[in-house]
Amino acid sequence: MLTAINPKLPMRDKNITREFYIHKLGFSEFGSADYDGYLMMEKDQIQIHFFEFKKLDPKENYGQVYIRTDNVDQLHQYLLDHKTSIHPNGPLETKPWGQKEFSVLDPDNNLLTFGETILE
Repeated sequence: MLTAINPKLPMRDKNITREFYIHKLGFSEFGSADYDGYLMMEKDQIQIHFFEFKKLDPKENYGQVYIRTDNVDQLHQYLLDHKTSIHPNGPLETKPWGQKEFSVLDPDNNLLTFGETILE
């Protein structure tokens, strides 16, 4: 019965978040309405929603999303080509649990991990 999940993450500044997701990650804004304090971004088959939290301290933000992909190497290279910083503790590597993955932090310290299942 469940058909999709759209995580909601905190953001301090809508314009900064929008620009990061568009120019660094290749997302586009979903919909044409401009909701006050709310932003919806999409890429391929996923959406991430953001709610305004102006008093957010990024050092205390533990927002995290795991995003599955079918070509983690290509996505990783795309982000490098767009000068997107890869998290120093989340380089591209194959994990013991059978996922090849890497991570980035957005401007509000939300951790995005991208992973692909590796068949043995």
